Amino acid sequence: MAVVELLNLNNVVFRTYVFWTGVLVLKMFAMSALTAVKRFKTKTFANPEDLMSPKLKVKFDDPDVERVRRAHRNDLENILPFFIIGLLYTLTNPSTFLAVNLFRAVGISRIVHTLVYAVVVVPQPARALAFFVALGSTAYMALQVVAAAF
Repeated sequence: MAVVELLNLNNVVFRTYVFWTGVLVLKMFAMSALTAVKRFKTKTFANPEDLMSPKLKVKFDDPDVERVRRAHRNDLENILPFFIIGLLYTLTNPSTFLAVNLFRAVGISRIVHTLVYAVVVVPQPARALAFFVALGSTAYMALQVVAAAF
C-alpha cells in the first residue's frame, strides 16, 4: 500500500492515530493548566515576577505542585515517543483491529495515569498498571516498526 493511502484520513488506522494524538496533546496542555492551578492554590511560584504579593517568596518544593510536574514530565517522556512510533507503525500497514486498540490503550492509559497520579491520588498499583499498558503498547509498536524495517 502506498504511503499516500496509509497517511490518509480515509485509513481507519491513521484516523485513529490522529484522533488519539490530538487527545493526548490536549491532555498535555491540560497538565500545564493544572500546574498553574496548583501553583495559585498553594501560592507556590518559581519566579520572582510571578509572586502575587511582596510577602510571598519563591518556592520550589510544594508537594502538590511537584506531583503535577512529575506527572507532566512523565507525559513528555512517554507520550512524545508514542507520537513518533505510532506514526511509523501506521506506515507498516498493521492490522486495523490491533492498531486501533493499541492507540486506544495508549491514550486511555495515559489519561488514567494522570488521573491516579496527579488529580485523585490512588495507591499503587493503579499508576504502574496505567504506565505499563501504555509503555507495553508503545514498545510493541516500536518492535513492529523495527521488524518491518529489516
